[in-house]
This record gives sequence, C-alpha cells and structure tokens, in this order.
Amino acid sequence: MLQVEVLETSELGDRSYVAHDGAVAIVVDPQRDIDRVEAALADRGLRCAAVVETHIHNDYVTGGFELARRTGADYLVNGDDPVQFDRLAVGDGDTHEVGGLRITALATPGHTVTHLSYLVEEASGDEPAAVFTGGSLLYGSVGRTDLVDVERTEELTRAQFHSARRLAELPGDVRVFPTHGFGSFCSSGSASGGDSSTIADERLRNDALTAADEDAFVETLIANLTAYPAYYRHMAPRNLAGPGPADLSPPTAIDPARLRASIEAGEWVVDLRSRTAYAGQHLAGTVGIELGDQFSTYLGWLMPWGSPFTLIADSAEEIEAAQRQLVRIGIERPDGAAIGPVADLAADPGQVEDYATATFADLAALGPEQRARIVVLDTRRDDERKEDAVSDSIHVPIHSLLVRMDEIPDRPLWVHCASGFRASIAASLLARAGHDVTLVDDEYDRAVELGLT
Repeated sequence: MLQVEVLETSELGDRSYVAHDGAVAIVVDPQRDIDRVEAALADRGLRCAAVVETHIHNDYVTGGFELARRTGADYLVNGDDPVQFDRLAVGDGDTHEVGGLRITALATPGHTVTHLSYLVEEASGDEPAAVFTGGSLLYGSVGRTDLVDVERTEELTRAQFHSARRLAELPGDVRVFPTHGFGSFCSSGSASGGDSSTIADERLRNDALTAADEDAFVETLIANLTAYPAYYRHMAPRNLAGPGPADLSPPTAIDPARLRASIEAGEWVVDLRSRTAYAGQHLAGTVGIELGDQFSTYLGWLMPWGSPFTLIADSAEEIEAAQRQLVRIGIERPDGAAIGPVADLAADPGQVEDYATATFADLAALGPEQRARIVVLDTRRDDERKEDAVSDSIHVPIHSLLVRMDEIPDRPLWVHCASGFRASIAASLLARAGHDVTLVDDEYDRAVELGLT
C-alpha cells in the first residue's frame, strides 16, 4: 500500500515527502538538513531507494544530492537540467520502479522551464495514486513563474496554466502533494496551505483550473506577483553544482572583546532574542532578527550575500536552531556565537542600548503636536500598502531599507509592519544607523480599527 509521510519545513513554507510501500522509500524534494529524513526512514524501517527532484529549487539548497550519495539511492533529476553531477536523467513519460511502487515523470513547466511532477502508484495499480507536484499545482493555486527569468514570466505563466490543466486530467482520487504553497515565496495567488487535497478537490478550487480562460489566469497571476527574497538568486547555482553536506557543528564561542571588534568592523552581529527583549536591551550596532519561522528568510534577504556574521542568543539551542535554518538557504557557518545576558556580552556598559516599543493605540493617542514631530514608517510590501496605509506615513519596504537609508528623515521614527516582526528588524537597522526609533509592535488590523488609515 502506498503511504506518504510529510516532512514540514515551516520556516520556508515547504514540504518534503517520504513515499513508501512499507519497506522501500522514495524521498521527494528533501531539504538540506537530511538528518530529519534519515531519522524518518530509520523510525519506519525504510530503505531509501530513490530521491527525486521536481525542479532545481530557488528557495533552498537541496539535500537530495547528499542523501542519494549517502544511501546509494537513484537520484532522479530532469535530463535537461545542466547539473554538474551524475544523476538518473528522466523526462516526460519515463518510469522507474522502486519496490512495489512505480514512478512516472510528467513534464509540468511553469515554475521552472524543466519542472517535473511525479506520479507514484503501486505497480499493481490497485490503490489510489499520489502526484508530487513541486512548484506546479499547489493547494488552491500554482507556483510563481518569475524566478527563472523575468523576461520569460508570461511564457512560463502560460506554461504553468497548461501544466495545471494536464495534471487535472489525472483521476480525481489521485492525492496531491506539492512542495511549495505553505508560506513559501515560491507560491503565487491564493495558495491555501492545508493538510491534504486530491485532483478532484483542485478542479473545484484551484486558480489555474477555475479561471475563465488562459488570458485571464495569466493577467491575474502576473498582476499579483510580489517581491521575493534576494537570496533566491544564489540557490539554483548551488543546486546545479550538487551541494555538499550541511555542517551543524557548534560555532566558535567568542568573548565580549571580539564581539565588540566585529561590531566596530561593520560586520553583521545578529541577536536572535525576541523583538521586545531586543528593544529593551541590546548591544549597539547589532541587528535584531528574532528566531522564528521567518528568521532565515529575512536574514537571507537583507544581509549582503557571503558576509561574515555572528549570532547572539540566550542559549546554545537557539544558536543550533538558527544554524539549521541558515544552512537550508546556503548560509553555511557563523564566524562565531555569543551566549548569555546582554550585559555580560558588553565590553563596557556604554555598549548597551535600548529603544521604545508602542502599539497603534499609543499612536492614536498622540496629540497633534506630538504627531507632527514624528514620522510613521511603513515597512510592509508594496502589495500590502496598496490595500490601505496609516495616514501621513512614509513607505519603505523592509527589503529596500538598506539601499534607501538616505531617504529616511532625521526625525523620531515610529516603525510598523503587519505584525511587528519586520518592523523590529527595520527598527534595529535604523537604530544601528543612528536613528531615534520606536517599534510599533502590533497587528496592523488595530490601526484600521482605530481609524488611523
């Protein structure tokens, strides 16, 4: 019987899969930290016989090459991908048997030019099959089409439309297992996440399958494409080269003197503590990016690629969790780590700073003279800003802040986003640049409720 185990990577909004017959397994789109995959295989007593890639990924460094090397499994990658390693080259219609399971490759271009989906079924054909759709057919939508080459976006969007329609021709009881669509910036439209779906479900709800026609679908998808992380441009070259194993060993512990030297050299020293803890007390010149599901996305988006960096945290476990997130996107090793209370990490007491936090209610309570003295800075994306905005606010999306820092007024800044997370990063960067900041740590809906828009 075909069984499918889901391996969630919530930090990137992706899923990997282990499809198996109870003895032999196929691993689909594994992330870089393959110890999770190996543990899942061992827990179920499975032998990995095949690793498949639906496409050359743009949002993470694959663990497929290393997993196949370690296990001796066949590594199925599109024969048209210009990879620099040996693989089992597959293309549209090719089949491959693994234990009691049969894999059929289906060409589904759109998210990338060479994208494949994989239909997996029992060789006997007695049970409902599963289709692993990568960045093609997602739950409710499809993968974005502008990552390979912006000049080919319309061409690939049309290809994506036809790929989704091709998959919709599979039997209705075929289960659908996408890689993207769970918060990933590789998604487009109204990808709904969710736990499960079938081809029959997608026929009823998927944007690509319910659109009036191809032109309407193309126009809507392209119009709703939003900004995506800058680190994406570095992923495909790594994946084509065949990434080596992830190094998750503890980084070098550094003392306050070296920490201060790194800060004074202009290096990125990243504090992982909560945004409120960081606002209350931090080392001057550091950047606050609290450890959570969006940590690696925004560090990878904002920090110049290849820059030396150091991590600060309250515990070794937090450093380890941050490292795991970062190796998934090809940020290999911090130069060092410092663990402990901020006061203990300071080379001298004058190195410790803070800034204020507030809510939208606090903003609403300001009198006219107080409001006139401050600048409200909106760090949300352009598409969020278009819906509505705080009156008299200025707008610099978080991902543009570093290159637009000279546009920021030299006045007290109240910095907000949609929840407080992005604003907290912006506030730390602005404080690092010498600005007087207040972090608005609040949900944007409150601004609307209070009539601030």
